[in-house]
Amino acid sequence: MNSSLILTNILNPPVLFFFLGMLAIFFKSDLEVPQPLPKLFSLYLLLAIGFKGGYELDESGINPQIALTLLAAILMACAVPVYSFFILKVKLDAYNAAAIAATYGSISAVTFITAQSFLKVLNISSDGYMVAALALMESPAIIVGIVLVRIFAPLSKEDGEEKGEFSWGEVLREAFLNGSVFLLVGSVIIGILTGERGWEKLQPFTQQIFYGALAFFLLDMGMVAARRIKDLGKTGSFLIAFSVFMPVANAILGIIIAKCIGISEGNSLLFAVLCASASYIAVPAAMRMTVPEANPSLYVSMALALTFPFNIIVGIPLYMNIIKAMGV
Repeated sequence: MNSSLILTNILNPPVLFFFLGMLAIFFKSDLEVPQPLPKLFSLYLLLAIGFKGGYELDESGINPQIALTLLAAILMACAVPVYSFFILKVKLDAYNAAAIAATYGSISAVTFITAQSFLKVLNISSDGYMVAALALMESPAIIVGIVLVRIFAPLSKEDGEEKGEFSWGEVLREAFLNGSVFLLVGSVIIGILTGERGWEKLQPFTQQIFYGALAFFLLDMGMVAARRIKDLGKTGSFLIAFSVFMPVANAILGIIIAKCIGISEGNSLLFAVLCASASYIAVPAAMRMTVPEANPSLYVSMALALTFPFNIIVGIPLYMNIIKAMGV
């Protein structure tokens, strides 16, 4: 792998702030980020990328290429949790296998944003409609994960009574109306409706402070990830290996699909990153509510303490190398 790409990614200021957050925990600094701020920055990042994506989608319009890319995104969001489930089922019960599979079938918006920043450093262009792919890939894995539990989990009498109280309305509400999905999709729609005029008005807010907010958010994420590292000891070598190798396998599959449908180099990287990332916000919230039998310390710590840092440090430049090697 080209080491200069890794170095370029690591020396990206937001990524360095992620390391700074981890070091603060390792060295037991008293650095603290007031809790309302990470939530505020998270909302800001979703609003900014959604609005920009909507504006660029309005500029480009929807052509067969874009429609095909969005369809591929939905298919991957449904397929990844299915084959991940059967791999995980070799070592885990159906509850934990489904929760982890759903986590890896969904996406991480921050990993996507970091990949956009990486492309910007390399002066490689990407299209705004990939934000629509991001929005479309967040929720299907939740539905697939719950369906897998309903099909494969053992059904005792007591479980049956509990499952009789199961509400698909609540599941669908959590999948499609949770805060992050709602804000992201809403921002895309506002960007489309307001077009050039809205873009000129909000550009100073959504663009000029974007990377400062991302750096602050990753500082907090570094601290959270460092606190979760000790939980990895509970997952065992099988799940640690899964946390690293499954994202790479998903990214390679995503790159092959990108090559088949003929999307650009920059869009191919973003698609690969979407396929490779794992959710640590929307899916854990949904799984905690709908699959309480699954252990959150497994799927949260795997996604946040291992897959997330792996993707932003090694994964993104690795996927770019694969894209270049395959001539996408």
